[in-house]
Amino acid sequence: MNATVRMVWLVNRLRCMSVAELGYRVRQAAATRMGRRLSGRDAPPPPPPLPRALTLAVEGAPELEPQEIEALLADADRICAGHVVLFAERRFDVGVPTAWNRDPETGVTGPAIYAGDIAITNRELVGDIKHVWELNRHLHLVRLAQAWAVSRDPRWLHALEQQLRSWLDQCPPLTGPNWTSSLELGIRLINWSLVWQLTGGESGSLFDGDAGQKLRADWLASIHAHCRTIARHLSRHSSANNHLIGELAGLYVGASTWPCWKESNDWLEQAREELEHEAVAQFSRDGVNREQAFAYHVFSSEFLFVAGLLGQAATQANPRATAQPFSRNYWASLQRALRFLRSVRDVGGNVPMVGDADDGIVFRLDASGLDRAGQLLALGDTVFGGQAAQHPGVRWLLHALPGGRPDCDPHEVDTGWAFPDGGYLLFGNHFGEEREIKGMLDCGPLGYLGIAAHGHADALALTLSVAGEECLVDPGTYSYWQEQKWRDYFRGTSAHNTVRIDGQDQSVSGGRFMWLKKARASIERMPSSPHEFEFRGSHDGYQRLADPVRHLRSVRFDGASNTLVVRDEVSARKQHKVELFWHFAPELDVRLSSHGLSVRGKRFVLQMQASGADLQLELVRGAENPPLGWYSRTYEAKQPCEVLRVTTVSSAVPVECRFTITFF
Repeated sequence: MNATVRMVWLVNRLRCMSVAELGYRVRQAAATRMGRRLSGRDAPPPPPPLPRALTLAVEGAPELEPQEIEALLADADRICAGHVVLFAERRFDVGVPTAWNRDPETGVTGPAIYAGDIAITNRELVGDIKHVWELNRHLHLVRLAQAWAVSRDPRWLHALEQQLRSWLDQCPPLTGPNWTSSLELGIRLINWSLVWQLTGGESGSLFDGDAGQKLRADWLASIHAHCRTIARHLSRHSSANNHLIGELAGLYVGASTWPCWKESNDWLEQAREELEHEAVAQFSRDGVNREQAFAYHVFSSEFLFVAGLLGQAATQANPRATAQPFSRNYWASLQRALRFLRSVRDVGGNVPMVGDADDGIVFRLDASGLDRAGQLLALGDTVFGGQAAQHPGVRWLLHALPGGRPDCDPHEVDTGWAFPDGGYLLFGNHFGEEREIKGMLDCGPLGYLGIAAHGHADALALTLSVAGEECLVDPGTYSYWQEQKWRDYFRGTSAHNTVRIDGQDQSVSGGRFMWLKKARASIERMPSSPHEFEFRGSHDGYQRLADPVRHLRSVRFDGASNTLVVRDEVSARKQHKVELFWHFAPELDVRLSSHGLSVRGKRFVLQMQASGADLQLELVRGAENPPLGWYSRTYEAKQPCEVLRVTTVSSAVPVECRFTITFF
């Protein structure tokens, strides 16, 4: 980031801050400067730990299928060879021994200097910091602990000892890129806690002999530094989103698993109290994560589950402990979050890719780790519904954190279709059945808090799946740190199934994770049901133009005829360029002719007719300058997809698109 860009970003960031936040940032900057004396190998040692770490009654492994064990051990073998899965499914060569401060994508090694002095956005200095952080979350170390638990083969324990030893040697407290984010410290503590329990805890074979005792002492010293750093650098004010939940969850897990220092009880109580608050504050009354980003809905829920389950397990293991399990309100918020997730997920297991996603995972316990929404819902079925754990990741998590069922509402409804507080409405019919039609309309806010960091400019956009196959899609995120044009495109209005005016996004960006002016959507007509769906709404994103424009969208779905009608109107004094975008999943056969648009899937055909004045229709696929016609299913990966762009110049004449769905 050059000096000019940096200055623009700083000015924009200050515009999003309250007076209270400015004061907090100044105090944090001072604390960061003072932290230098606590960093590096010459830092004063932490107080000696008391021998009271939490060791749960974890023995062996849960019941697994032979193919699950085979896949798990094969992955552990690849990890020992230096090949580690990061993000959803990309495997990287991280070296043997692991180069913990090196970006495995670019090969750049971050400097071993005080973390507060490292500019994490400087790619020449640290590479892509996301890759560095992802490796150092230590999800793969849990895989080695699982391999030990399954086989009791000492080579897995030896490999785990080598990994931990090399990390502690290369990453002393507050030194290097792996100490630059409190969220990353929190995730690392969670995975360390899982390793601790799966390897036998305080009395485990990992700590045998002099080398094992040295590993234990150095590990505990780093754990103390992790907890202390998180407690001093929590994300506050406009940054208090999923980062704060993750930091608090990590602090809670760290202080619960290792209550070994004078400060531990204070850390524990602070984390529990604030997690109780954030579990309610960051989710709407109808269960939608307020960041308006479905991947972070899953991410935040994973954090809340891990903290909650450890609270249950710790209470059961030590009923005399002062710490209390989480409240009924905490678990009710998670129940509502799962209800929403279950509702928007189609019969094929697809979840619309609304808002930002970076494939960030709190824990990876099954062999693939790909279907996180499915894993989360299966976890809810077991924890809340008392069902047997069918998902291997769920079996592992509940094995590592054994505790009683929480106090929760047994009458929570499984699914719904209207989530007006969160900002989403579902339309369609035969939900959960073979011939399901499931559409979703976005009529909610842009994002959460002052910067709405992970929201996209997608007001009044909709998605559609048919028979469990994605049809009209949200193209996703692609990357946070690739060339700016790609970040702007994937979070911009032209990458969503809605209307753009005069080539401008509905909301005004102030940086990669910041919106300065935010479109506000409002519901003017609320539908009565998903299969007889009649909606009308608008947003004010283009009221900022010199000639203010109001975008109104009506959506009607008739379940009897499987017909969807979308009518878009703009209201302005003068004429404006109006563009309407329809994005189709890459696997579909999409053809445009003089008779209209035809879309063919595996079990359906969708026909579309557009009507209006002087319409121009064109299919665009994989354009780069400017970008249009791209789809990103996973982080750092994109592929071309077909986009129908409907263009006109108008001040009032509506554009109507009629979709008819036929099964075969």
